[in-house]
Amino acid sequence: MRVTAIGIGYLGLTHAVCMADLGHQVLAIDVDEEKVAKVARGETPFFEPGLEPLLRKNLDAGRLRFTTSFAEIGEFGGVHFLCVGTPQKSGETGADLSYVYGAVNALAPHLTGEALIVGKSTVPVGTARDLLAHAQALVPAGTRVSLLWNPEFLREGFAVQDTLTPDRFVFGVTADEAGARADAVIREVYATPLSSGIPAITMDLETAELVKVSANSFLATKISFINAMAEMCEASGADVIALANAIGIDKRIGRRFLSPGLGFGGGCLPKDIRAFRTTAASKGVDSIVSLLSTVDDINLGRRERVTTLAREAVGGDLAGKKVAVLGIAFKPNTDDLRDSPSLDICMRLAAEGAIVSVHDPVAMPQAARGYPDFRYADSVHEAARDAEVVLHLTEWAEYRAIDPAAVGQVVAQKILVDGRSALDAGAWHAAGWSVHRPGQPPMPAR
Repeated sequence: MRVTAIGIGYLGLTHAVCMADLGHQVLAIDVDEEKVAKVARGETPFFEPGLEPLLRKNLDAGRLRFTTSFAEIGEFGGVHFLCVGTPQKSGETGADLSYVYGAVNALAPHLTGEALIVGKSTVPVGTARDLLAHAQALVPAGTRVSLLWNPEFLREGFAVQDTLTPDRFVFGVTADEAGARADAVIREVYATPLSSGIPAITMDLETAELVKVSANSFLATKISFINAMAEMCEASGADVIALANAIGIDKRIGRRFLSPGLGFGGGCLPKDIRAFRTTAASKGVDSIVSLLSTVDDINLGRRERVTTLAREAVGGDLAGKKVAVLGIAFKPNTDDLRDSPSLDICMRLAAEGAIVSVHDPVAMPQAARGYPDFRYADSVHEAARDAEVVLHLTEWAEYRAIDPAAVGQVVAQKILVDGRSALDAGAWHAAGWSVHRPGQPPMPAR
């Protein structure tokens, strides 16, 4: 099939590449000429495992092209995936929909014949139906445009896998003949993954818009709950990891996302729950507003708690202390710094006068452009040299392979604050380190 992707940010580029890999002819567009030129050369503008080789493969196969022309997009395809961002409004909590409406404004006048717009972006409930009416008012006479909402559920670090083999498809359609046609077309687009048995659920537009924000809100609530329990464990001398393991055995609860630490960050969860809270407030659903306000407050509070652990570990004053930070991306397998808890903690440490030395496997070039005052180290040992405390803040797999005895030979003091509770505390303690973790009793150096 001939499909287009509008916007080649994280979502749009991944989607365009994967649609081409499914065998479709894909034309993707962005208004950023430099970005278009870069991806056309086979270079991704961000780090995502497996994406760049797949980009080059489909460019070489001739199934994927890029453009800056909406006229070319309108002429090329009949299925148009809307993949632009919906960031948090500046100074507000609601979603900025200007990119979504701007994309429809630019696309609709160039549509001809039978056209389907497929929304992928995360939007407030009610947006899809308004966008459909907006597009119908802009298309040329004789063009029939329909709209389907197909929310994305990408996890950074697993985006290719989540696009090609997601755990489910959600199709939001209108309750008419156009909606039935749209459902048939999208099932043809996704015929290959659907043939493997991946479930697909067709529903109304409004419910489809709520699926993504509901899922993100539930996950955010689960993460904030275990972090609240970490505070309770610290106050009572209990162990939050043992607690999480025990309650996670219950199949109604499950162990996933019950990992105490810095909380969540990134470009989706924080801004999505805030936008959902704003939407709920506008509709008078105070229970959602109260719940998500508490979830957000607990989450942000974890950053100060880990900063406090670092301060207490070095005697109550961070001024002039060298602090080694392992990981600055908001999660492993990405270079994304958006709302990164680690980056936030680094700035808090620096504001208290600490000398912050950072190591991250992929995110340092990105971080150095925006935050040049930190020291950036090419290795863990370089970051840790003469450090008075080591903070583990992003759970990259390679950090679990660190030899604590070897690192102990280069630091000024053997103090570890494992903000993610992901390292082998017993091994670090046996190597002579004092180990501090959120929600767990401290392990003083022997």
